[in-house]
Amino acid sequence: MAAGKSSLGRKLATRIGRTFVDTDRLVALEHGPIPGIFAEHGEPAFRRWEADAVRHALTPGAVVALGGGAVLDAGTRALLEHATVVLVTVDERAAERRIGGGGRPLLADGMAAWRRIAEERAPLYRELADVELDTSRTPMAKLVDRLEAWLAERGL
Repeated sequence: MAAGKSSLGRKLATRIGRTFVDTDRLVALEHGPIPGIFAEHGEPAFRRWEADAVRHALTPGAVVALGGGAVLDAGTRALLEHATVVLVTVDERAAERRIGGGGRPLLADGMAAWRRIAEERAPLYRELADVELDTSRTPMAKLVDRLEAWLAERGL
């Protein structure tokens, strides 16, 4: 959370002429704002809808930003094994600056929750990742340059 997945994905897609899809946005468009989903339906319903959004979004050539918890679903992990996965990370200090006013249901406990969630999910993220980019201090344009070059080197 707060790593900049959507920003990076949107800028990369524009740069390389691909479609961009944000799965959190897909869920919100169909089911309403994410905080409301958590409050009214709970996390399990959100995760089901998120998994459906991922299945629809992962199409050849698309740049897809997944919500940080999408990898908790075994079906999503299986789909990602056949995709190019970029792990977008952020250090705690930068995340704290970005999280700001809230609106993230899983961060009711603030940075303590962020740390716990990051530690729990890290093994899954690293297992799936083909490349890792840290957004903590590097300007987004430079990260897009790096990622575009990495993709070009692999003919993707």
